[in-house]
Amino acid sequence: MESDSSSPKPSLLERISHWLMREPEDREQLIELLHGAYENNLMDADALAMIEGVLQVSEMRAGEIMIPRAQMDVIDINDAPEDFIPRVIETAHSRFPVIDKDRDDVIGILLAKDLLRHYAEADSDIRGMLRPVVFIPESKRLNVLLKEFRSNRNHIAIVVDEYGGVAGLVTIEDVLEQIVGDIEDEYDFDETEDNIIRENEGVFRVKAATEIDDFNQTLGAHFSDEEFDTVGGLVVSRFGHLPKRGESVQFDGFLFSILRADSRRLHAVRVTRLPPAEDAQPPLM
Repeated sequence: MESDSSSPKPSLLERISHWLMREPEDREQLIELLHGAYENNLMDADALAMIEGVLQVSEMRAGEIMIPRAQMDVIDINDAPEDFIPRVIETAHSRFPVIDKDRDDVIGILLAKDLLRHYAEADSDIRGMLRPVVFIPESKRLNVLLKEFRSNRNHIAIVVDEYGGVAGLVTIEDVLEQIVGDIEDEYDFDETEDNIIRENEGVFRVKAATEIDDFNQTLGAHFSDEEFDTVGGLVVSRFGHLPKRGESVQFDGFLFSILRADSRRLHAVRVTRLPPAEDAQPPLM
């Protein structure tokens, strides 16, 4: 008996539902079923990655993805607009934490678009432009945070540690990136790779999140970790701004070249050990 070719083909959702007829008992079984659906061409790789990202977000916390305090682009309320507006233009962020001298004293959030009033109104007050700041603990779950971002129409939160000090910040884009993924390039690290990878004699590729103590032990350096915990924090402090890919700076016998950075954080650097004579006058490029 011939099949009825005129009957409608099952939709993608129907095919996936059929594949998932048996209910998974735990998260591992659910992921296994999803991978089985992918292997049977019921969904593509992008769809699978996004579903896994959603599941991952439900288990992650703000402290795991926050932009560290040392890499935050902030505005000091005591600075004149003429001094910080060039930095606002350069970094191209839409929102900035505003501090009162101390990075632990975040008094509000300044939207870049609100600065138009500074040019439109001669007597505009920057303090009056500030939006309320939202503080969250490092333990805040990302799925809960994303829901709050959407319901409150807020796109940025300041992460505080157990003592109330500022630990970093997280944006709605940072959370969504955990779902849809980041754009990879040739300088991305595999998560299973070591933080420090030797490329050539005296040349290393280093994750910005590498702890300074680990960096010192591997490369025989003697950087202090009293002010900064990571290589990224140390390098950003030497630039005085969040560097872009291709920029470099040398100090204390090493050349640090930026391999990968986005608009908010440093991801990877190439570190070259310099001969003593080449470290006499450290340039900033």
